[in-house]
Amino acid sequence: MAQGFSFDVRFYRLSAELQPYFTALYSYDIRCDDDAVIIDRLHPEWSSMRVFARGAAPQASIVPEPVKFTGTFPISGPTSRALSFCLSTAKIWGLGLLPLGWARFCRAPAHELADQIVDGTTHPAYEMFRPLPTLMGDGAEETDDVATAVNEFLLAQDLSPVPAQDQILACQQALSDPLVGDVETLAGRVGVGRRTLERLCRRYFGFSPKLLLRRQRFLRSLAAFMLGPKDNWSKALDGQYYDQAHFVRDFRRFMGMSPTEYAEMPHPVLDRIMAQRMVDHGVALRTDLPTLLRYSSPAIEVPRG
Repeated sequence: MAQGFSFDVRFYRLSAELQPYFTALYSYDIRCDDDAVIIDRLHPEWSSMRVFARGAAPQASIVPEPVKFTGTFPISGPTSRALSFCLSTAKIWGLGLLPLGWARFCRAPAHELADQIVDGTTHPAYEMFRPLPTLMGDGAEETDDVATAVNEFLLAQDLSPVPAQDQILACQQALSDPLVGDVETLAGRVGVGRRTLERLCRRYFGFSPKLLLRRQRFLRSLAAFMLGPKDNWSKALDGQYYDQAHFVRDFRRFMGMSPTEYAEMPHPVLDRIMAQRMVDHGVALRTDLPTLLRYSSPAIEVPRG
């Protein structure tokens, strides 16, 4: 653990009815000595919301923008660029929204909020989630009890099927398959034409099919490096890359820096959550080992209230 701070993270696996819509629920308890600040950079991901239940207000941005204060309930749409952030002592909750969750609960096409961070307390697209800061607030000290309350709140929402649900789920599953490397193959897996796939991906996934496939091969490579021995980028490259120069171009596009610069950065937060985040994005297998791929505690099943 890096000098100057302590970091406790818990992952909660939501009820089975909620898993098509959301990733795991996260709790982070960060305690920094004096005025210490943690700086890290998070890879592109699906839409994600964070509640700062107590402590210092966060600073964050989608690269290459400079970090700025985001409020205590920031929500990012789907991202194709890294998220830079600065943290100090704080209790933080996080919840990721999968594409089907976007289709079910958000009041705007995903591409309109892609690569943006907005205030979850006021933005109309995320109105359904406005009770979360109250459920996760400073008065709720028992972390497991908060997880149960959030789980019950989400179960109480309308979980009926949405239009194009089968296609959304098929697309999400196909994007997780390393054998799907081009738009035609992806369209075939989803069972739609190319133009329909373009509309589906922009509306519910935030980006074109081509960019989503490019993002997935990058994330597979990043996961292989970060969850492996971290001794050689070339060993981590996804099979869809032509050569290392091809990967470096993608790395600069998605992370705003070179692979070498990223590897030399300390990752005090990401090292502890990387395994679960990559499970969430379909580029690492879910495991229930005593420690989740060495980096974090196994996800806890949330008890029903």
